[in-house]
Amino acid sequence: MSGAQLVAAEAAFDWTLFSNTEYSNVDEPQSRSTTSGILSGVTVDQRQNVSNTSGLRKPLETGGSFQIQQEMIYSDVSTPGLRVSPDPASRLAFTAQLDQPLLRNFGSDVALAQVRLNRNAERESVATLKRDLIRTVTDTERAYWQLVQAKRDLEILERLLQRGVEVRDQLAQRRTLDATPAQIADATARVERRRGDLLRGQTALRRSSDRLKLLINDPDLPVGGEVILLPADAAIDAPVTYSLADSITTAIEKRPEVQQAILSIDDTSIRQRVAEQNRLPQLDLRLQTKFLALEEDFGEAYENMDGSFVDYLVGLFFEQQIGNRAPEAQLRQRRLERMQATISYQNTVQQVVLEVKNALDNVTTNYKLIEQTRTSRYAATEVLRALLVEKETIRGYTVERLDLELNRQESLANAEREEVAALIDYNVALAELASATGTALERNRIDFRVEDPPAEGWKIPMLVNDPRDKPVSAPSEPAPAPSQEPTAVEPAIAPPLPEEPSPVPPESAPADEPKPDGR
Repeated sequence: MSGAQLVAAEAAFDWTLFSNTEYSNVDEPQSRSTTSGILSGVTVDQRQNVSNTSGLRKPLETGGSFQIQQEMIYSDVSTPGLRVSPDPASRLAFTAQLDQPLLRNFGSDVALAQVRLNRNAERESVATLKRDLIRTVTDTERAYWQLVQAKRDLEILERLLQRGVEVRDQLAQRRTLDATPAQIADATARVERRRGDLLRGQTALRRSSDRLKLLINDPDLPVGGEVILLPADAAIDAPVTYSLADSITTAIEKRPEVQQAILSIDDTSIRQRVAEQNRLPQLDLRLQTKFLALEEDFGEAYENMDGSFVDYLVGLFFEQQIGNRAPEAQLRQRRLERMQATISYQNTVQQVVLEVKNALDNVTTNYKLIEQTRTSRYAATEVLRALLVEKETIRGYTVERLDLELNRQESLANAEREEVAALIDYNVALAELASATGTALERNRIDFRVEDPPAEGWKIPMLVNDPRDKPVSAPSEPAPAPSQEPTAVEPAIAPPLPEEPSPVPPESAPADEPKPDGR
């Protein structure tokens, strides 16, 4: 839509063909004059006229307009007592006229303002599409890892329920020995609570699957279907290296929000230049040349069009509003709008920098949490293993040790779930880091290209500044190599990535020798 609006704005400078035809039948009374008591003149004016004016008109990028036209007038006089020659008469005229503002509305800053605004609107639409794609990719990746977490949690809860059922049955077998009804009831309650957690885990898996299906939008996997998606990839825990300065630079260059803020500054600059022009007095110049011929028919008029009869016209038209308050107020408004756009650009850059820093902090923190939660899980596993070995070899099945075993089972399950949560948070943090730096599409091998669709005849420009527009100087995204494919915007999805993280721009440390803190 914005591309069509750009074509419409550029079409304002196309040539316009016009043709006007009129017929008139004149029958008017005329007053007569008296000279020495003798009346002279005619009492009525009767004639028929047919006129046609055809030509071409074109608005100029300098703010003026140029027009060439041909005027043909056929006149047949039938007034009683009046003889004219030639009768009928064919009057032919060729006119060339130039209208050019000299002060207000002069130059391309005003004439091309709407074209440049529409071009920026088109670029902003492309940036908006890219921003939405990045958000969709990030949301989809986050939903996938949440599906992984739901599946892993469900597996942990299933193991926890199975272990609890075994301990409950062992307690029930000791009913005649040392197990009291209260202890058996407590074990039963804990098992049923685990069964409830398992049901909630199954619901969480279904909801995660539906959320991912909604984002995938695959017609073969409708949201209303009963098919449950299961993850094929496991969460990765490999460290990445990064440079804060490089990450911030990349984000400023690639984030669509920054490009939109730059376009907003450019829009306000264009409107400010127009407002500055509107402050000037109106002084318009008109130059006109007309070649004429008059014969009985138009064929002879064309033959006798030799430049014997030529009219020239030069005109200046001046106008100035007393006080000039409206243009001055408009200019002040445009200046404030540009200041507002500049401040908005600064705020956008600061927000981008903050998001990059937070994303990097999340990557570092969550990577450390993986090791800590894994150590905790190892310890909880060892505690439960030792308890089971002692139960089988040394101390036997006592009620107190069976109750302790239930506690250790729950501690191990909690440790396992915390480790899974840390792994998922780390992978989500990597996705959010790519989103914060504006590289989420490249990281997932989605090729975002903006091309020229030849069938439509209009061009979607790349997200780079056009030197003809005098844009605000700021980092811009380099244009990709041209492609021959006919689609305007074509996200091409390549084969899946291997199961390893996409590294952020490295520091001095090599990627195969990560720092102790995961950086």
